Amino acid sequence: MGTLRTGALTRRRVGTRAADLEYAVLDVETTGLDPREGARLVEIAVVRVRGDGTLVEEFSTLVDPRAPVSGQEFHGIGEGDVVGAPRVESIVPRIAQLLSGAVVVCHNLDFEERFLSSELVPAGLPRGLSGLCTLRALRSQLDLPRYSLPRATHLLSGEWPTGQHTALGDARACARLLVEMIANAPGELRYTGPEPRVLRVDVSPHEDALLEEPVRWKPRTTPSPGGLDPLNTWKARWRGSELDAALCGGAFRATERVVAESAARREFRLRSRVAAVAAVTGGIAATVAGGLLVRMAGGRGLGGRAN
Repeated sequence: MGTLRTGALTRRRVGTRAADLEYAVLDVETTGLDPREGARLVEIAVVRVRGDGTLVEEFSTLVDPRAPVSGQEFHGIGEGDVVGAPRVESIVPRIAQLLSGAVVVCHNLDFEERFLSSELVPAGLPRGLSGLCTLRALRSQLDLPRYSLPRATHLLSGEWPTGQHTALGDARACARLLVEMIANAPGELRYTGPEPRVLRVDVSPHEDALLEEPVRWKPRTTPSPGGLDPLNTWKARWRGSELDAALCGGAFRATERVVAESAARREFRLRSRVAAVAAVTGGIAATVAGGLLVRMAGGRGLGGRAN
């Protein structure tokens, strides 16, 4: 079982209504792109939101990476900013609380999952959480020229998200994108995938000492006092046949789009043939059943006259 078990959004009549679920929208800022090359967390944020757009809770903190802080040109976090910030093992119980019972959402989930797996899971975060990637969901459902979080937000709503390259700012933007997608879909969006889990976090004995005193969070972004901003109405080109989200990862250049769109057309033709066969089979079955009923009724009538 991996750190996240990824689901998807669909307009088909399967799964759970997306508006009925709660989501833990997560974003991280890091010292690099790959934890296998030494990149570490320097900031993490979670925006807990309901599918109808109701904000439940926001949380963010800088994280002491216990390593040199690089990547300042992207996230703006310096060495002095993380002094006094909590270490990863101290934040896991709070993060688990925010993720418990929710679908974990990120814009490019593959990136965040690498850091959850390399840092939070070894510190006690349970595996097997339900996950959803809004990047793959957008690519699956809408035909846009660009799908990055700021560009997609601007293309769909005419607004640029604020607080870019801060964990809480990007988590808020992703949360809005998700609930606007649910609200503006041409048909009811449903979530298909593993159901959210209620989490229990085991803290090892040497970590208990760290957690006896309250952890001193160090946010660099102020939580929103009034919830999410009002949602926007999209004027967007939704795909006639949604793409398989599993084929919507990576760079998603022209070649990848053609492959995903071709697969969607093949699946649509297959479903159409299956539906046609089912309709014919059902019609034949109904005709046969009707004939049997007529014969049975006729037999009973003949029997009655013979008596």
